[in-house]
Amino acid sequence: MQIVAFGDSATSGYLIPGNDAYPAQLQRTLRAKGYDVTVKNAGVAGDTTKGALKRLDLAVDPDTAICIVEFGVNDRRLRVPRAAMEARLGAIIDTLNRRHIEVLVVGYGGLDLSKVAARHHALYVRWQVAPGRHRARDGAHYDAEGYRLVVGQMLPKVETLIERVRR
Repeated sequence: MQIVAFGDSATSGYLIPGNDAYPAQLQRTLRAKGYDVTVKNAGVAGDTTKGALKRLDLAVDPDTAICIVEFGVNDRRLRVPRAAMEARLGAIIDTLNRRHIEVLVVGYGGLDLSKVAARHHALYVRWQVAPGRHRARDGAHYDAEGYRLVVGQMLPKVETLIERVRR
């Protein structure tokens, strides 16, 4: 089963080895639990919802079953109006839904996207790691332990989506 982690630097694993980024850790965790999955890391540092819309079809392969969508922090940093960011995020989710891909939306960095996820029929998880703890050298991105924690937070939702796909 193909899972795509589609996001910005928090997905790509900025400032840490790729093997420590959450997509690699999620794949290892799921495989250890007996799931036959591949988790593709389609994270691009600095990406926004506008950029994500442009690269969506290239980033999310046709055989993808589940897509984990993590965007919005860079939009906020660049002062993109929240309504515009949410509209683009909604368009991403709707496109994935039309392609019959299950979607998990991630809220990160104080950004609550639960209402956007609900409006577009996607599951939602908010990454919560204590401020200042488990950070990469820039103090903003997660280190390997921070990603291990968020994988644990995501795991029940990802397993729910795997079961949906299997049905």
